Amino acid sequence: MDKSKFCPEYLKSANPLFFAEAKRAKSIDSLRERLSALVSRIEFDSFDDYTRFEEGSIIRVRDCATAFRSILRKRSDDLAGFSVAKAIRDISRKKTRPDLSPGFYAELLHMILGIQGRGPGSNLDDLHLSESMFIGRQAAIERSRQLDTLWKGVDGFLKKYPDNIDEKFKNRRVKRRDKILTALGGTGDDWQNWSWHIKNIIRDAEPLKRLVNLSREEEDAGHSARKHGLPFGMTPYYLSLMDDEDPGAFDSAVRAQVIPPLDYIHIMSRLRSTATTSLDFMKEKDTSPCELITRRYPSICIMKPFNTCPQICVYCQRNWEIDDAMAKGAYAGNKKIDDAIKWIKDHPGIHDILITGGDPLAMGNTVLKNILKKVAAINHVERIRIGSRTPVTLPMRITEKLADILASFHKAGKREVVLVTHVQDLYELTDDMLQAVQRLRARGISIYNQLVYTFFVSRRFEAAALRKKLRLIGVDPYYTFNTKGKEETLSYRVPIARLLQEQKEEARLLPGLSRTDEAVFNVPGIGKSYLRARQHRDLLSILPSGSRVYEFFPWEKNISKTTPHSYIFEDVSILDYLQRLEKINENTGDYSTIWYYF
Repeated sequence: MDKSKFCPEYLKSANPLFFAEAKRAKSIDSLRERLSALVSRIEFDSFDDYTRFEEGSIIRVRDCATAFRSILRKRSDDLAGFSVAKAIRDISRKKTRPDLSPGFYAELLHMILGIQGRGPGSNLDDLHLSESMFIGRQAAIERSRQLDTLWKGVDGFLKKYPDNIDEKFKNRRVKRRDKILTALGGTGDDWQNWSWHIKNIIRDAEPLKRLVNLSREEEDAGHSARKHGLPFGMTPYYLSLMDDEDPGAFDSAVRAQVIPPLDYIHIMSRLRSTATTSLDFMKEKDTSPCELITRRYPSICIMKPFNTCPQICVYCQRNWEIDDAMAKGAYAGNKKIDDAIKWIKDHPGIHDILITGGDPLAMGNTVLKNILKKVAAINHVERIRIGSRTPVTLPMRITEKLADILASFHKAGKREVVLVTHVQDLYELTDDMLQAVQRLRARGISIYNQLVYTFFVSRRFEAAALRKKLRLIGVDPYYTFNTKGKEETLSYRVPIARLLQEQKEEARLLPGLSRTDEAVFNVPGIGKSYLRARQHRDLLSILPSGSRVYEFFPWEKNISKTTPHSYIFEDVSILDYLQRLEKINENTGDYSTIWYYF
């Protein structure tokens, strides 16, 4: 990546007319008017003389013109706390602006190029179709040939990402399992006993480094997490997914799930020591009408009877209330559960209940069955969802007995029981997980996946490869969540533009059944905003760091008598993201169109 062009001089050369207009403006308001009019004129001329442009370039002109006019508005300045208009005026007058980073210039450069129908195209040469010179059968044959070439290019990317159902990697898993069993004094029968895994959760760096090769930073993170009292723990089974050979080559996403980076630990320890700071990012307390209950939507509620998991994901949404892996006292108790059940009974608009936590499948069969029995006895409940990551972290928990219990409450035509899980990476797919999924599917229980789109699973076609394989093992893609903008999870975050690029370029090339998930942004206190729909958000600004600022509009904006508050979100810099990809040897040219997703 040539960073030298992300500077004032190169930016001004992209379209000298822009900066001549900006320099002539006698005030910021005048600049807004001049540049908005100029951009609108360029856009109008482009569509009027459309024969000069390819259709893709016309779309780029439209999108960039819309984005540029948006970041010029005074309202955008006020909401973002920064004026792009003033920065442009200063650049045009050669005023020094040390606050403006290469990321800022990169954003502005690509936007100005895009307004002119220019800018980088896709570097994925094999992933293009050309207009045919033929008609009829000859045209069809030519198109089919091009599609073969296109899929060959896609397949090249998909094959970069292995899973552990693949015969080539099964032997690794056997070796890792045997090493862990020997170290922990377990047997093959123990390995298939979920209670044994619970009893042997790895909670400290010392036993962890004896069981798997760790980098110095990973070892320090384990010690530091425990020192600062942060949730830290993983099951022996999940630990077996980490490699001793080539650590990080294939298992980086697995490691990132449970071994926190040092910056996460430092920020979390600081936030926890500040009494005025709320780690409840999604504002669940503000949407909890009754203890254990969260309600953001008319016909669904969340119920949380068990406040812990067999292992802790670093970026857990509920890191503000979960103490540790399988922490004592996590069960809410019969009184609170009965009060929550009564609340649901008193609200007949609730038809769908998500039982989550924590991980409810970490409870014993008797307790779980009792809760499900009470929920199923509510006449207006049509669907019971179980939110659980145990198929991934502890697949031996999905026993025949558990599957029978869940199926006993599944009544076709009256009540549905489904499992919503979180498979994050292809490397989490194993024969053990496959068998767990099949036990549930054989009893008519559907399984849906929610992917969190973190840096560690954001390479080209990585999420597409996961969706493709999930469908083959019986798991339906459901949601892809943009990583939440929590301060402590900066290492995991990905620009919204990258998720949009993935959905519109990579996912689009898969069959419909392999790309049925929906990309969403979770607005704190409000709920899901669908990223495919531009009307749910506006680009407000580009900050000096190169981070975009978005305004998200609440889903209930059209059914509320009062105007609900929008949510202002600061994204991560696209340039910073691309530089991180370079460090893991990704060809950033493969991502060149990322700048044109808003």
